[in-house]
Amino acid sequence: MTILSFDDASGRLLAQAQAVTETESVPTGAARGRILANSLVASLNVPPLDNSAMDGYAVRCADVPALGTRLPISQRIAAGNVGQALVPQTAARIFTGAPIPAGADAVVMQEFCTQDGDAVIVNAVPKPGQAIRRCGEDIATGAEVIAAGTRLTAAHLGLAASVGTAELCVFRPLRVALFSTGNELTMPGEPLKPGGIYNSNRTMLHALLEGLGCVVADMGIVSDSLDATRAALRAAAQENDLILTSGGVSVGEEDHVKAAVSAEGVLDLWKIAIKPGKPFAFGWVNRSVKKVGAGETARSFESVSGQSAFRPAREHGKTQFIGLPGNPVASFVTFLMLVRPFILAMQGAICVTPRVLHLRADFAWKGDARREFLRARINDQGGLSLYPQQGSAVLTSCAWADGLIDNLPGQAIEPGDIVRFIDFNALG
Repeated sequence: MTILSFDDASGRLLAQAQAVTETESVPTGAARGRILANSLVASLNVPPLDNSAMDGYAVRCADVPALGTRLPISQRIAAGNVGQALVPQTAARIFTGAPIPAGADAVVMQEFCTQDGDAVIVNAVPKPGQAIRRCGEDIATGAEVIAAGTRLTAAHLGLAASVGTAELCVFRPLRVALFSTGNELTMPGEPLKPGGIYNSNRTMLHALLEGLGCVVADMGIVSDSLDATRAALRAAAQENDLILTSGGVSVGEEDHVKAAVSAEGVLDLWKIAIKPGKPFAFGWVNRSVKKVGAGETARSFESVSGQSAFRPAREHGKTQFIGLPGNPVASFVTFLMLVRPFILAMQGAICVTPRVLHLRADFAWKGDARREFLRARINDQGGLSLYPQQGSAVLTSCAWADGLIDNLPGQAIEPGDIVRFIDFNALG
């Protein structure tokens, strides 16, 4: 197969990402990281009434023509209470968030006032509207509060709560089957066999998938054989939306994923001109036919750890497949730059690509014929420092780094150059 550029590969992946359509309602407080299915529209104004932006005194501007004006205090209004209309030539003691009494047109903060018995001396001349939060100035009734397809953050949840929303309609979680291939792999906690290595990819990819809100079916380690790989693919295809593997996608005699996917479905994409991460596979695996018994439906939900989880149709169809390189840095980088946008698109998100920062390079780099994703850290001077070892097996570089420098093919970097930087915090 032709080696594709990163942009071409990314475009082809996203073009084939079929978004889920099934939805569920979840408590607003439990919706962080989920994708909103329906736009949230405000049914009320926020704030619902004009209210005070600070502790002070509500007055009529016309009643305070000069510094030192003395006004009797006619009432006290705390947050949660509605006062009476303001009597002319008086002031109302008012606190942050309390409704502005009818007739008042400004609030003078308490630092500019001196209480004198039952009166207040106003030591500042107010302007109309001063320190007043207007009704609906944050959100107006009928306004779109959060757009459909938004990946919900803590701020979004607070915003939804501010308009009284107790539950949100979100797309159901994506089900992803995960397994690694390789006879050399050993799970942490087990004795390391001769010639073996510990399986870091399984732990790392599981955490990345869960961070995106996926329900992960961990299928463990599959031995390096064509039959075992094919059997694992068939099993994974039945109950999942996506199969994600690591290892076995290169060109060695013990790399069976390419042949297995071709036998069980279609392999659409094979190599990408990036570093690290050249061996990258994409395609799909056919689902076998399974008859639906009495009382069953072709599509259903089951409870997994107290959450609703979708079970795909047990009928003719296909489950999408992505095979990542076995080297841990290559696996990590290709997941963040290619798999993450693909999963977000499948989940129904409208924004799938991370924000790029433009920062100063404090190092020199020769560049490569392939597009590179270099592990770098923001230093105390606001520039970028490069991890000294950029090999695809040096996982320390990913733990050390703050993000990735996206360096175009053939691009040398000199100290002081402005480079494209993708912060790991934008990839959560």
